[in-house]
Amino acid sequence: MKFTTKIATLLIALLFTSVTIAQDKKPASPPATAKGTINGANITINYSSPFVKGRGIWGELVPYGKIWRAGANAPTTFETDKAIKVEGKELPAGKYALYIIPEKGNATVIFGSDPKMSVFNYDDKKDFLRVNVKTKKSEKMNESLVYTVGKNNVTLSWENLDIPVSVK
Repeated sequence: MKFTTKIATLLIALLFTSVTIAQDKKPASPPATAKGTINGANITINYSSPFVKGRGIWGELVPYGKIWRAGANAPTTFETDKAIKVEGKELPAGKYALYIIPEKGNATVIFGSDPKMSVFNYDDKKDFLRVNVKTKKSEKMNESLVYTVGKNNVTLSWENLDIPVSVK
């Protein structure tokens, strides 16, 4: 009987140890959501937020001239419940995959019609809308990637760069 009790105690201790270890482990790029309302349209951006961790981001980790999923882990999604104008171009209500092609000083922001399509199977025939925007230096260093939904724009900020997109 004592042997069985010792095994049961050991198994319970192992279970609690593994649960504690699993809870302490934080994802390298945790999921995040940005929400806001612009001109009566409710906007939701779901993404994974990677950290700089001392790396060069723009032109290095995220190369210039190549399509990027605008976050980490899975495709970033952009959802609006009403039609909006993005950089003066019509974007109907719906859920889109959000991609970016960064360049030095500007970026192409892409709204893809298939919100599940990753950059690994990206097909530009499924682009719904492309807009070009000017990038700008951030007011502060952003260790983690963050999206903000402002009064008349959506901005991606990471490292020392902001990518603002006009929305009306």
